[in-house]
Amino acid sequence: MDIEYIIQKVKNRVPKPMDVKHKYAVLVPMIMVDDRWELLFEVRSQNLSRQPGEISFPGGEVEEGESFKEAAIRETMEELNIGEENINIIGELDYLVSYYNSKIRSFLATVFGVNVDNILPNKDEVDHIFTVPLEFFIDNEPSVYYLDVHIVNNEDFPYNLIPNGKDYNWHKGKFSVYFYRYEDYIIWGYTAKVIKYFIDIIKATN
Repeated sequence: MDIEYIIQKVKNRVPKPMDVKHKYAVLVPMIMVDDRWELLFEVRSQNLSRQPGEISFPGGEVEEGESFKEAAIRETMEELNIGEENINIIGELDYLVSYYNSKIRSFLATVFGVNVDNILPNKDEVDHIFTVPLEFFIDNEPSVYYLDVHIVNNEDFPYNLIPNGKDYNWHKGKFSVYFYRYEDYIIWGYTAKVIKYFIDIIKATN
């Protein structure tokens, strides 16, 4: 193998996360309500097969041929029944590569030109929407809990090929789960984690 060929293949490529099988994009929408900025949330329809009734931001899986940002905008338009002209992307927030082989990227945006009371979401996907003042998250830290992430033995795995076989000392991890309580709503999981990291950006002194 010619070294120059290898150099050209590697030198200027953009690194990608390993083992990512699914790609998701999320929009974090801010909307002006009574002269203050609020975050807009969805309560997912009870008819959905995945996470029914849970609180989320607009978003979904990235389709073939579209960028993460395009997917975030498309999903928001479909779920909130608003136009692309009502969405102004500010920038990208931190992203997550999950333990379940997924990459999730989120984009902060303002929603404008439409009153929040006039937003009629897609009932097939969204039960209802609500907003929370941005100041609430600035003033209130989330609760955080941790779950252990560890290897579960699989009989199909070739343990005979690794040192100590089934007694191999696999690394264990901790998975952080954040919770915000606002009125009767519990905002948790990935949605709460996005908020936490977004607020940390706002609060950062440098």
